[in-house]
Amino acid sequence: MSSFATYPSLTDRSVLISGGATGIGAAFVAQFARQGARVAFLDIDQTHGAALRDSLSDARHAPLFLPCDVTNVAALQQAIADATAEIGKISVLINNAANDRRHRLDDTTPEAFEQSIGVNLRHQYFAIQAVVPGMRELGGGSVICLGSTGWMIKNAGYPMYAMAKSAVHGLVNGLARELGKDRIRINALVPGWVITEKQRELWLDEAGKQEIARKQCMPGYLDADDLARAALFLGADDSRMCTGQSFIVDGGWA
Repeated sequence: MSSFATYPSLTDRSVLISGGATGIGAAFVAQFARQGARVAFLDIDQTHGAALRDSLSDARHAPLFLPCDVTNVAALQQAIADATAEIGKISVLINNAANDRRHRLDDTTPEAFEQSIGVNLRHQYFAIQAVVPGMRELGGGSVICLGSTGWMIKNAGYPMYAMAKSAVHGLVNGLARELGKDRIRINALVPGWVITEKQRELWLDEAGKQEIARKQCMPGYLDADDLARAALFLGADDSRMCTGQSFIVDGGWA
């Protein structure tokens, strides 16, 4: 028997997740589906997206996977329209898609800059724009924008990513009052170093393990489900008066 919470208000609720095929996004998809929500998720990774969809076929509502490059705004808008037609007006939007690819200031081209902004920030804005009319018709909703502690703790190696993730907080604060009058909540969910498969393969070396042990207040590794369980709370009615906030899940590092 699970020791974690069940949220009755999420049953049959329509949830849209970007970047849902792997990592933290896949945990969002699985956790919301297991709460009985109607989940649609977008991702450019068709192989992992289809595999995740199939693995959750026994959920109350099998998730809907829509292949989509979220950096293409027209494609994003069409995918959201398709998701809405299939699962209903979106009640919970999770803006998760991102790419923390390492890069250097000296090597940055204008094309790389636009690509980074597209995958880490721009889609969040236009996804919100697309779902808000339906949330207003529903009488409210919840928008969850994925931030990062990476810029807060002044990590090196990804200045464009850090810039975009810091701007997520400005987006949340800039829309909280405007959306709040329609009972639409918007918050930033802010992960620390979440040890996904990608993180293990690329960056979790012995020095990284030592850094986690030294800087986190809590022992052990953050995993994707730690973020997903926080997202469940923010999507459910239990968080009905939470908006314009940053919810940090980092084991006490930042």
